[in-house]
Amino acid sequence: MDYQKRLKELRIQNGYTQEQIAFILHTRQEQYSKYESGKRELPVKHLIALCCLYRVSADHILGIEKFVKK
Repeated sequence: MDYQKRLKELRIQNGYTQEQIAFILHTRQEQYSKYESGKRELPVKHLIALCCLYRVSADHILGIEKFVKK
């Protein structure tokens, strides 16, 4: 799964709209929509904020946790 799809999944699971997430990230809804659709790359500062908001790791959002040796 691409991280864009995971962003949308997490947002919906947590009951947020794109507009609400954009407000939290101090950006516009149109900009956030581009992150979810893959039209723009998610800045690291937004990745960190979303990790804190959803209480998940960056590995989880980026989908790389399956590649990390335990």
